[in-house]
Amino acid sequence: MKAERRFWAWILLLAVAALWFLRARAAHTETLPDLAYGSETVRAEVVRVLDSGEITLGEITQPWQLLEVRLLEGEYAGIPMQVDYGRRQVRPGGQTFAPGDRLLITLGKRPDGTLTAYYADTIRWPQLAWLTALFVLAIVLISGWKGVRSLLAMLYSLGVIVWYIIPHILAGDDPVQISIAGAVLLLGVTLYLTYGWTQKTHAAFLGMIGSLLVTGVLAWLFVSWTGLTGYGDEDALYLMQMTTVQINLRGLLLGGMIIGALGVLDDLVTTQAAAVFELYAANPRQSMADLVRRALHIGQDHVAATVNTLVLAYTGASLPMLLIFTLGGSEVGKLLNFEFIAEEIVRTLIGSLGLIAAVPLTTVLAAWLARNGEHWPFLGPAGGGMGHSHD
Repeated sequence: MKAERRFWAWILLLAVAALWFLRARAAHTETLPDLAYGSETVRAEVVRVLDSGEITLGEITQPWQLLEVRLLEGEYAGIPMQVDYGRRQVRPGGQTFAPGDRLLITLGKRPDGTLTAYYADTIRWPQLAWLTALFVLAIVLISGWKGVRSLLAMLYSLGVIVWYIIPHILAGDDPVQISIAGAVLLLGVTLYLTYGWTQKTHAAFLGMIGSLLVTGVLAWLFVSWTGLTGYGDEDALYLMQMTTVQINLRGLLLGGMIIGALGVLDDLVTTQAAAVFELYAANPRQSMADLVRRALHIGQDHVAATVNTLVLAYTGASLPMLLIFTLGGSEVGKLLNFEFIAEEIVRTLIGSLGLIAAVPLTTVLAAWLARNGEHWPFLGPAGGGMGHSHD
């Protein structure tokens, strides 16, 4: 028990030290561009509704409101402003505001110096905070101490992305190298923080590293072969307009594919490693070939379900775009050549190929460790409770 506590203490210490180091590096990253997105957006509270009515914009008839708001922060905090909501732009159906509601307001100045205010969005932090609290409570109630460790691992992952990957890409570093290094930093702590120092964790870690390498190589090959440039994403083009730093958009596309594969790979490799060790525990006398064959049967079903999930996730995210193309009535063969569609196809298929590669890699590694791990005590116990099991 004491040894286990020391292990978790060291893992937590390592995670905190890594985050501190990454935060320090992010604070001293040179040539980091000054991105102004949201810098002129402030919180405001609706004081009263000055006027309201209906207006027709194109073929859409919608209600409008003229709001008096009080700025809550920034240089002009406390100053009342008028915000026109719905007379110049199509607004979400059914959304109206009342005194006391809080909004995000974008401030601007006219050539004569007059301050202007425009509606930007609704403040949703309180609702998001309640949803987050519900998520944390559910994780802790269902998974117990393992759930707490998974939450810490999630926070660490977000820290690596925010304090290491993003600052270095914005500073002009190679997105592929930064994404791979960030992936290793993520895997090196989160797996062990969640599942402990066990042979199962080692097998899952090595299987995920191998799968990421396969994913990276395939992504590089097919992004180059299909002639993708990274300019098919509107967000990437917006990023280029906001910064003077030359960012490799093709590298950013590749890095995004690598990072995007992490989440699904985590679930797949840990579950596959757990299946191998459970099969070996049920019959330690079976041969290596039999163990691998039985585990692959489990992996086949998991891959089929996971790939389908991955395809549906990407399709769901691209649903508005698919609806636009359906209304346009263009030929499918022509549509597939547009880069913003080809990017999603390549992203989905490369991610799926990475998942497929993860099963045999993790299975062979886990089977070898299950049969030979007892000869190396420093590798820890076989481990328990990994994957989808709960304790």
